[in-house]
Amino acid sequence: MIIIGIDPGYDRCGIAVVEKIKGEKEKVIHSTCVQTSSKQEFSERIMQIGNVIDDLIEEYQPEIVASENLFFNQNVNTAIPVAGVRGVIAFLTKRHNKRHVEFSPQQVKVAVTGYGKSDKKQVIDMVRRLVELDDRKRVDDEYDAIAVAITAHAHGYLL
Repeated sequence: MIIIGIDPGYDRCGIAVVEKIKGEKEKVIHSTCVQTSSKQEFSERIMQIGNVIDDLIEEYQPEIVASENLFFNQNVNTAIPVAGVRGVIAFLTKRHNKRHVEFSPQQVKVAVTGYGKSDKKQVIDMVRRLVELDDRKRVDDEYDAIAVAITAHAHGYLL
């Protein structure tokens, strides 16, 4: 079973493709961080992110596309563009006839570490223990996307 996990952002959008085979450890088969330039128009930035997501859904044919919801304690100037990226994710998921689920940051932390107030380092440490990864260096956004995919599996979406 394949899950695409997404940590939505318009500056940096983490995306991970995770495979779960019954009785085995989850395996990251692809991860990336799409980085856009602040010099681009917003529409160009979300198109760049959308094109990558569209290609990955087409290539990997996931059973689930999971993403993290907005965390509204942040600056509203950041929340509005991130909401636009979430809209692109919802649109592409529906267009490909895939199921889309969303999780709060706290749900992701609980699923990965068992504690809803874990910090980034704790989440990354647990992701490294829970899934099979190659040795390639990854940015935080990729680990967040992997954590979102783990959360979808932990919530039983692929049973």
